[in-house]
Amino acid sequence: MDYQTLSDYDQGWIFRHRELPVPDELAADIRPLTAESALVYWRQHVSKEATHASHFLGDDWPSANGVWHTRADWQTQWESDDNSLPEELDFQDWEANTQVFFCYDSQHVIQTSWRTFRQCWKNFLFYDEEPLLLARKRLQVARFHSDGSFEVGSR
Repeated sequence: MDYQTLSDYDQGWIFRHRELPVPDELAADIRPLTAESALVYWRQHVSKEATHASHFLGDDWPSANGVWHTRADWQTQWESDDNSLPEELDFQDWEANTQVFFCYDSQHVIQTSWRTFRQCWKNFLFYDEEPLLLARKRLQVARFHSDGSFEVGSR
């Protein structure tokens, strides 16, 4: 996979926001994929046809019946001073170094560690138009909605 720097990433401002600045040591672990690599990852792990979650087809796994089993609120926690993840999203069996992919759409995918995501999750959710959270070698997934809710499921 090919990556771009946060300073070159057109949505990188979410990690430099004045109200939620990301420390340099964590920013170094936030790696946006290039648009080409993002598309390859998206096609292999999310959808072969759709370019955004709003365009999923019936044969895309996020649209399948039985994938999503828990729905909860993320926005209340996001707006609070508490930086911890919502309880339903805190996957206890994911090790700190588990590689996660936060997928906004077919051209915007960010790779980081579970440790970094847990500490910076509020930054990732500045864009809340149906992004997906996936992890390498894990079945658990999450999908975030702009109404402040999220779903947890298994792919």
